[in-house]
Amino acid sequence: MIEWTAIGIFVLLLFNFVPRKRFREENIIFLFKQLITFLFGLLAVERKFLEYPSRVFFRRTLRSSFTFEYFIYPTICTLFNLYYPEKRGYFVKFLYYFVHTAPIAAFEVFAKKYTNIIRYKNGWTWYWSFITLWISNYISRIYHQWFIKAMTVDSIK
Repeated sequence: MIEWTAIGIFVLLLFNFVPRKRFREENIIFLFKQLITFLFGLLAVERKFLEYPSRVFFRRTLRSSFTFEYFIYPTICTLFNLYYPEKRGYFVKFLYYFVHTAPIAAFEVFAKKYTNIIRYKNGWTWYWSFITLWISNYISRIYHQWFIKAMTVDSIK
């Protein structure tokens, strides 16, 4: 039920907060984020740091959480990049990263404690999730900046 509700909420977020003129940009961010979460998620699951006992999609073929790693988190990252406060100071940018990372890590702690969606194993804790989320946001931000710059240069030629 939690996964289906989350999917519904995040579909609505995409439709309501991604401007049509930035749809191509959103697709690139979304797909790149899926690549990053695939690598981080697969590494964490294969190294047995995390376990997702209850999954809606691909239960027999994929041990990571398809819902989180391939839809929810890329959606959050898309909105993160589209509304990034580019012209603000370092403190505001730091808070922006924190506001987009902390709730996800907090929900993960809640889900670990009260549901069967995720289990931490072999020394994994909430702060490892927080750090990997922060790093993957940073990587996606660098890629997004490069992509926008490349797109602008190509349109000038």
